Parts: sequence; C-alpha cells; structure tokens
Amino acid sequence: MKFSPPIVVTGLMGAGKSSVARILARELDRPLRDSDPDLAARYGGATAAETAAREGADVLHEREALHLREALAERPPVVVAAAASVVENPACRRVLAPALVVWLDAPPAVLAERMLSSGHRPHFEPDLPAMLTRQRAVRGPLFAEVADLTFDVSALTAEEVAARVLGSLGNR
Repeated sequence: MKFSPPIVVTGLMGAGKSSVARILARELDRPLRDSDPDLAARYGGATAAETAAREGADVLHEREALHLREALAERPPVVVAAAASVVENPACRRVLAPALVVWLDAPPAVLAERMLSSGHRPHFEPDLPAMLTRQRAVRGPLFAEVADLTFDVSALTAEEVAARVLGSLGNR
C-alpha cells in the first residue's frame, strides 16, 4: 500500500494521539514526530506543563505550531502526533490541507480522567472536565473542519483506531 501524504493525529489532551501515531508510524514504516517529546528534546527537557507554567501558554502554543509546520515539511512523509492547540492557528489549519488528519474525540470527562495519569500535560485550570469542555467547544468545530477521519476513543482502543486508519488508506 503506497500512501504518500503525511498523517496527522490530533485531538484534545488525553485522547491518545501519541499511542495511535506510534502504531501508525510503525505499521507504515514512517518517522514519528510527536510534539511532547520533540519539544522537550528541543527545549531543555521541559514538558508542556512546565513550559506553560514557566513561559506561558502562548509560548507553548507557538512552539507546538512550529513543530507541526516543520514536521509536515519533512520528507519522507511522517506521522505526526500534533498538539491540540495547533487547530486554533489558521496557518496550521492551512498546512494540514494535504495531510490525512485523524481526529481522536471523546467526552471531556473521559479525557480528564486520562489526563490524571500523566504529569506532562498542562492543567490550565483546576477543574479538568470544565476546562476540556470549554476547549472542545472552541476546538471541536475546528477539528471537524480539518479532519478526514474521526474516532470516538472512549469506545475504541489505540490499536482499533490505528487499524481503521490503515484500513482506510486503500480507499485514498
């Protein structure tokens, strides 16, 4: 199966972007670009949560947007686990046009529970379900605008999502 555009996996924090992207990269024998570890490596080991706390959300989001633009310019095409914030950036939405964009969606309560499992994610507000509900209200329509495929990850495992993405590639 020869599929040449880059694949971008996106969604709110806790959706499983890294897990799905890792499987897709392995199965397609493509490089993986994952914003969290890539940015930590580039910026002295700081997690997204640490960057947001020390330098502010705007700096974090600028770095996440740069990461996406650089990853999409790489050859051979890559699989990207993109930060949720990039969808709010009009320039990022434009560069997503040639990519296959996979939106991992789930109810905010499910994502909030998953966020508690790792300290690398920024908690911009103490009430995680409320924060994610607000983020979904803003970002949901933007994810829908750019997404080629959408999956409810409260009902599917990362392996099941990846299998469905891979199954769809023959139709493209």
